[in-house]
Amino acid sequence: MIDFEKLAQAMGELDEDTVVELLEAVMAEGGTEASKAMEACQKGMDTVGKLFEEGEYFVGDLIYAGELMTQAVVILKDALATGDASGPKIKMILCTVKDDLHDIGKNIVKAMLEANGFDVLDLGIDVPAEKVVETAKAEGIRIVALSGVLTLAIDSMKATIEALKEAGLDCKVIIGGAPVSEAACKVTGADEWAHSPQKTIQTCKAWAAE
Repeated sequence: MIDFEKLAQAMGELDEDTVVELLEAVMAEGGTEASKAMEACQKGMDTVGKLFEEGEYFVGDLIYAGELMTQAVVILKDALATGDASGPKIKMILCTVKDDLHDIGKNIVKAMLEANGFDVLDLGIDVPAEKVVETAKAEGIRIVALSGVLTLAIDSMKATIEALKEAGLDCKVIIGGAPVSEAACKVTGADEWAHSPQKTIQTCKAWAAE
């Protein structure tokens, strides 16, 4: 039986050995509790964010935490994948919006989307609305995921969604990251919002099936 509180604590303390050991134990037991393990890791990441805000952790710690979280996704990837990932891949756009340079969350979501059979066009960070529109047009994209960590990312998300609509593109848009909420979803004109990679995956899979 895996101790998920211990896993959350280890992630919060950036204890790589314990995190890896517990995640490998989840997989050794068949991976049925991979989602719970991912939730525990996210809980640990919340602790990391809190300690950073309080000045106990620094930028280097945040980067390390992001790398550890990405490693966690890689270990759990096969168990987190649902459905037939070998079928035709749905192509979608993922990026961090203009004026935001954060990519930890984006990279984690990308790994999980790919595990679930999506062909992810990762446009990177600080991506202007025009680039999203141009790529969506060229690739016939129906699903766009916009990420951001800074509060000002909400304005960039709104501008990007407006640009997609003005270009006459029929895309479903999900926004994610620290500042997003139900209110932000309404303000930006997004179709959905998410704080967890799991919700992003579920939403995109539902849209892909439409």
